[in-house]
Amino acid sequence: MSKKSHILIVDDEESIRDSCRQVLTRAGFRVWEANDAVQGLQLIEEHPIDLVLLDLKLPRLNGMDALPRFKEKKPDIFVIVITGYATIESAVEAMKKGAFDYLAKPFTPQELMVMVEKAFQNKNKPEIKEDNFPEDFSDFDMVVGPSPAMKRVLEIVRRVSPTDSTILITGESGTGKELLAREIHKHSPRHHAPFVVVDCGALVETLFESELFGHVKGSFTGAYATKHGRFEVANGGTIFLDEISNISLNIQAKLLRVIQEREITRVGSSQPIKVDVRIIAATNQDLASCVRQGTFREDLFYRLSVVPIHLPPLRHRQEDIPFLLEHFLQKYCQKAKKKIKSIPPQVRTALLKYEWPGNIRELENTIERAVVLARGEELNMADLIYHGLGSKYSPFSCQEGIFKPLEEIEKEYIKVVLEAQEGNKTRTAKILGIDRKTLLAKIKKFDLEEKEGGK
Repeated sequence: MSKKSHILIVDDEESIRDSCRQVLTRAGFRVWEANDAVQGLQLIEEHPIDLVLLDLKLPRLNGMDALPRFKEKKPDIFVIVITGYATIESAVEAMKKGAFDYLAKPFTPQELMVMVEKAFQNKNKPEIKEDNFPEDFSDFDMVVGPSPAMKRVLEIVRRVSPTDSTILITGESGTGKELLAREIHKHSPRHHAPFVVVDCGALVETLFESELFGHVKGSFTGAYATKHGRFEVANGGTIFLDEISNISLNIQAKLLRVIQEREITRVGSSQPIKVDVRIIAATNQDLASCVRQGTFREDLFYRLSVVPIHLPPLRHRQEDIPFLLEHFLQKYCQKAKKKIKSIPPQVRTALLKYEWPGNIRELENTIERAVVLARGEELNMADLIYHGLGSKYSPFSCQEGIFKPLEEIEKEYIKVVLEAQEGNKTRTAKILGIDRKTLLAKIKKFDLEEKEGGK
């Protein structure tokens, strides 16, 4: 950080400008002041200003409208927006328009300096521009489908990846929250540094603080050596806090301090340690509801959800299912060394119409299982139904108002049960509730004998 750097304060409250100026001047910065955005835009043309502290509520021209103009006049300038809790949504919008981060009023001198130092440290990092973000997502480890819902998600990812903004990813279990977090890290300036995953639902409460922040030797029974916490391990990179809603109020308070001060203190020590970590959190819970219920701190919620990203469930983006089917089929055929040439229409229909409560994870597991169990060059509907899909899907339901004749449904059902019983006619007849003689007659009638042998 250069002590000769220039900072512009744009705020219509003289007290805010004065207090910020005193803090920044003592830190060695050259400080400029403007009581509105119009004056501020003039000043950045006249002086080599590196960073702007911009209030969102201003006379003449509000901060939200002024923000793109600051970035247009000087693209490499850093803008930190100043806002109150009542306008957090506006702060999030400002982040999408190019703001580096935000300060919530009221803020302390230390919080101001932490944010300013963070901005100038970011200037020295290798830049990854939005233009370098892949258009076809060919280098994504995450499978990306063509649905409008995923396109909206990836547009946010495209914009937020090159920044250092804190992100909150929400979505049901199995939607790929960790994979998305990894992609954000991969396409960020921190991609060369560690990506550390913390499963907040799996850690024991009594060891949580030690796992996150580390501990010194002898700080508690069993602390035989000094241990680095996850935040230290992630220094310079990204820490992913999965299922963040599971942490206690006590740990929430300490996590909030880490976010604000950018430093941690090991258990059993009083010496703070500076950390440079980007935080991405995820949850399958409604955190806003948790705030209302008193189980999650409101101030931490605002700090984590600077840029919220919601991953929709698979049932809300059915356009992605055919793409995912082909991807997972190819993946597991290669893994199992099998050659499955096609997915029969009946199987494909079942997979497309199923609601997938377990989302992409369930779909992937289903295709892997079907490939492993496949006895020929096609996926088997019987295997899918026998192993769980049938509990919530009927392969004989109508499609777009077109109903099948009863005889055709009977044939399909007998075939499905025969396949599930590996051609055993005695077991099949028992399941169908008919005698073996009747079953044999129907097998002959529907020409199923060649495909279904057995006793």
